Order: sequence, then C-alpha cells, then structure tokens
Amino acid sequence: MDILSVLKKLNACHGPAGEETGVVECIKNLAVDLCDEHWTDTMGNLIAHKKGTGAKVMFAAHMDSIGLIVTHVEENGFLRFGKLGGLNLPAILYTCVRFANGTRGLVSLDESADLKKLSVEDMYIDIGAHSREEAEKLVQIGDTAVFDTDSIAAGDRIISPYMDNRISCVILLAAMEKLAQCENDLYFVFTTQEEVGLRGAKTAAYSIDPDYALAIDVTLSDDVPGAKHNGSSVLGKGAAIKVMDSSVISHPQVVSILTALAKEKNIAYQSDVIRGGGTDAGAIHVSRAGVYTGGISIPCRYIHTPTEMVQISDVEACIDLTVAFANAKLETGV
Repeated sequence: MDILSVLKKLNACHGPAGEETGVVECIKNLAVDLCDEHWTDTMGNLIAHKKGTGAKVMFAAHMDSIGLIVTHVEENGFLRFGKLGGLNLPAILYTCVRFANGTRGLVSLDESADLKKLSVEDMYIDIGAHSREEAEKLVQIGDTAVFDTDSIAAGDRIISPYMDNRISCVILLAAMEKLAQCENDLYFVFTTQEEVGLRGAKTAAYSIDPDYALAIDVTLSDDVPGAKHNGSSVLGKGAAIKVMDSSVISHPQVVSILTALAKEKNIAYQSDVIRGGGTDAGAIHVSRAGVYTGGISIPCRYIHTPTEMVQISDVEACIDLTVAFANAKLETGV
C-alpha cells in the first residue's frame, strides 16, 4: 500500500468531528475487498469485520479531525469561529482552510490581539467576502472548516495535516491488506468524534464487546529542540507500545504480548508514556465489564497543527505489529 497516496485520499475528504461521512465512504471503498462484511452504526463508526473463531479483537483508529465551526458572520464578511477539538491557536494563524462546499479562506486575527494571551475570540476566517450578505451565500453559521494544507514527502518522513489520526486509518487498511486467513475474530473500527470525547469508540466497544482491543493513534515525539519530555517516543525508533496516557493505563498483559511479538518478529519498537492526551483506548477499556486494552502509537511531531510529521519506517513498524497482534494466539475467558 502506498502510504502517502492513501493519506492524501483520506485528507481530501471533509471529516471534522461529527461530519465523518466523506471519510467513511473513502475508507469503505478501500476496505470493501479486505473484509468479510462492513457496516456503519448510529454514531457513524465504520466497522470492517474479518470473521474468525478465536478471540474477538477490536482495532480502533479514529477518522475525525479537529476543525473550526462558524459561530458568527460579521457585517464586513469575516467569520468568527469556535473549536472542534483541541486547536493549537498560534499554529493555525494564517493557515488556509476549506469548507465542505469547497469555499476556502484564511485564519487571521484582530490587530488588537495580544499574542501572549491569544484566544479564539481574537481570531476570524477571511473568505474574501466583502459583506455579510456575500459571505452568507457561501457559508452559514454551523458550517465547519478543516486545514487546507498538502501532504508531502520530506526524505523518509511525511508532513501532512491530520496525521492525527488519518495515518492510523492507513495503518488499519494496510494491516487488513496483509491479513489473509486468521483464527481471531477481527473488528477494524474507524471511529468518530474521538477529538471531542472518545464518543464513537464508546458505543462501538459496547456493541462489539471484544476480548482484546488496541487503539491505533499518534503520540507526542520527544525529539525536537527544547522538548519538555511530555512523551517518551521519538521518530525513527519504531512502533510505540502504549503504556499510559491520561485516558488509560494499558493492561499489563497486552503490553507484554505486544512487546513479545515485536521481539519475536524483529519489529522496531519503543515505549509510549505521555503526561497528557489520550486515545480511544480510554473509552474502550472500561466498556461493559472491561476489555484487555492497549495501544500502538505512531511518534508524531507538531500534533494538532496543520503540518504534522511522522517517519515512514515507524508507520511500517506499526502496520507489522498490528498484523502480528491480529495473528497472535490470544487466550479468551482469562
């Protein structure tokens, strides 16, 4: 699978939290021949099922992205907006954005704004309109916008918007492509509304009721100048096996299985411990009577900016580890 090509296809879709339908259709077209059946649930999660008689395993990668939502249209045509998820406000200044209907604009800020105390109230989107009347022909209150930046190769790394978490969707698709017959009963779940509270994963986990689950997501890299060591992984050292974040303490048994598989299959790996942030694992592990849950993370620089960065070899290691876990002999009823 061409990682960059598939990432571009997913990012061409409009998919902020709550509006993932376009991403669903794109992934469905890519996954239809890689699974036995697929469906979407009430929350919009896309579930691709590869049937098996062994342990029931759920892999979760969220489709949704952070975004901007229009809250007010000013007389002069500028758009005030709110946040969908954790926007990094300084990072989005003067970034191009696009709406679902193709309207494009630029994020800017009031000239009186204090950059040291920057808030969303200081910012606006300029779509080139001359008046409110002209702007409202293009955009309405409640419309959402996403980053309109490109996905590019940079040596052995990729720079792109929405690595968080479209790169994990690519990983699940690539893993499905590599899996033939498998004893385990596999559910590849492309979840919704993770960025606003792990909402899709909560209902999907309840419905599937898996024995084991892995959340596939990006994690903070600790390899940039002035890093405050909020994370433990770095680019280039392989798949990051989730130990803990603010949403989950991975089950020791799952951490042990992943570590053993990485060693056995000669897959580059490292540990993932971050002080803040979370993944779908946070909702999954407390579903029903509890789920043996862990995570496979992709080290990523500049998370929640329009230009996130990952290393291709790390992505490939995450694919291999996902496949290894899917094929592993997993005990049930433990």
